[in-house]
Amino acid sequence: MALPKEPRQKMINIMYLVLTAILALNVSAEILNAFKVVDRSLLKSNESIDVSNETLLKSLAKKKTTPETAEKAAIWEPKAAEAKRMADQLIAKIVQYKDSLKIASGYNPAKGVNDFKEDDLEAATRLFIVNGKGPALLQDLTSFKNGLLGLDPQIQKEFAAKLPIDLTVPPSATGSNNNWEYNYFHMTPTIAALTILSKFENDVKNAENQVVTYCHNQIGQVEVIYNKSVALVSQSANYIMPGQKVKVKAGVGIFSSAAAPRISIGGQSFNATEGYAETELDAGGSGAHSIPVTIVYKGQDGKDVTVNDKVEYTVGVPGGAAIMLDKMNVFYIGVPNPITISSGSGWDKTNVSMSGGSLSGSGSNRTVTVSTPGKATITVTADGKSSTFDFRVKTIPDPIGMVGPSKGGRMPSNVFKAQDFIRAELQNFDFDARFNVVGATVYFAGAGFNTGGGVQTGTLSNGSLASIKSKMELCKPGSTVTFDDLKVVGPDGRQRTIPPISFVLF
Repeated sequence: MALPKEPRQKMINIMYLVLTAILALNVSAEILNAFKVVDRSLLKSNESIDVSNETLLKSLAKKKTTPETAEKAAIWEPKAAEAKRMADQLIAKIVQYKDSLKIASGYNPAKGVNDFKEDDLEAATRLFIVNGKGPALLQDLTSFKNGLLGLDPQIQKEFAAKLPIDLTVPPSATGSNNNWEYNYFHMTPTIAALTILSKFENDVKNAENQVVTYCHNQIGQVEVIYNKSVALVSQSANYIMPGQKVKVKAGVGIFSSAAAPRISIGGQSFNATEGYAETELDAGGSGAHSIPVTIVYKGQDGKDVTVNDKVEYTVGVPGGAAIMLDKMNVFYIGVPNPITISSGSGWDKTNVSMSGGSLSGSGSNRTVTVSTPGKATITVTADGKSSTFDFRVKTIPDPIGMVGPSKGGRMPSNVFKAQDFIRAELQNFDFDARFNVVGATVYFAGAGFNTGGGVQTGTLSNGSLASIKSKMELCKPGSTVTFDDLKVVGPDGRQRTIPPISFVLF
């Protein structure tokens, strides 16, 4: 875009661009991946609901042709069909919103661009707030809910308070009192906005299923001979908070007692005499989880049919708090361990404490100091909700001794004699931790040391080789030099003995 000529406006625009870039950098890959896991789970749940709705509608259509149920079916089947029509119409609109959002985030198959920018923070804002699609979506959801409740007074009475279409304004991450579309879509990454739209799809399909099921139940219990069995797995939620429970239900669609299903959820077995099993399990810690589900039932041929499935969900962190180690997933003794702590509630509402170590710094950038191997725990309390994060505490690994370019083995004698120091170096370690040599016993043997017993000894009290320089001058091809009892001190102040190193000179 062209920048304005007026200097002050130029500066404002540049600051806005920089702020946008900083915000984009704060959307981590872990957060984006969590949204993708939730979205996939929602879409899979939608498929299961579609199967259930299709089965119920086919059963209603059949009841219209059966003499003993035709009269009631003629009343309730059209209402169920109208619920499906309204749901299909709204789902089509939500799919259009998804397509528009992807295009606004760079999706353009016509030009060979088949991906979109998942962490785009502006696309959802433009589409749903600036361009007014948010209020339109809210109106669509409101009309759909009112339309379902208006199908029949009995449906109105049954579902007025429990239809799963929540039109209340969601809580704001900043605590501000904004409108519905602002709190859902303002500066929301594209993948998160797509997940929110999938959640609305799930709400619509669930509402349709409840109304269609109600219509079906008004006709009465009639024997149904099933011609197809479908294993169904559902869950109470796809995104929950620590301490909550996840409810899992598994069973056989178009159930007949002849199916005799046996169900296992998370390793727990159920004899599902009613066609399904239901249980509540602890959600577990933060992050993505899955619960294995196995359903075994008898098919029409009398043989066992086994279906292996799983329930996937994500456990969130209260207040949006998160901790990311900047270098490794462990705290080391003797060095500062930098970490980044994020809180979606703002630092005026967030408190951080630690056991097993100490914290310094403020805001999101902190430094951890630990002194005892074992475990350390950081507690982040945001908006009155606490989350704990456990970390291992370890000592820095041992360094290796080095003389010149070598850590032992064959070395030219002239290169060895030119060295003035022995040092201890950490290899493949991400921290800038230094070790000092504080002692060693050095053994010289082989060529140049064949007299006087064949072995000469020297000692070191630091990393300098000055005290054994005279013996080093005697070295020639065929000499062997061993640095034994090699003592070093690291940043934790602890003296340790590291493995010896030997050189064969040529």
